[in-house]
Amino acid sequence: MAAACSNKAENLKHCSCTYDCAKRGLCCECIAYHRAKGAIPGCFFSKEGEATWDRSAANFIKDQQR
Repeated sequence: MAAACSNKAENLKHCSCTYDCAKRGLCCECIAYHRAKGAIPGCFFSKEGEATWDRSAANFIKDQQR
């Protein structure tokens, strides 16, 4: 179960990730989860890059070079 976060409502206003999960709006939990998996959170990508759901570092670099 996700921890309470006093910033969740504000975080959700700026979250560009389209994947619906329990970590949505809980940025510290989301980043820790993706880091443990060797992945990049969706909110780091452009809209087009996020839509691929490929959270790899290689895809992030490719997305940033566009």
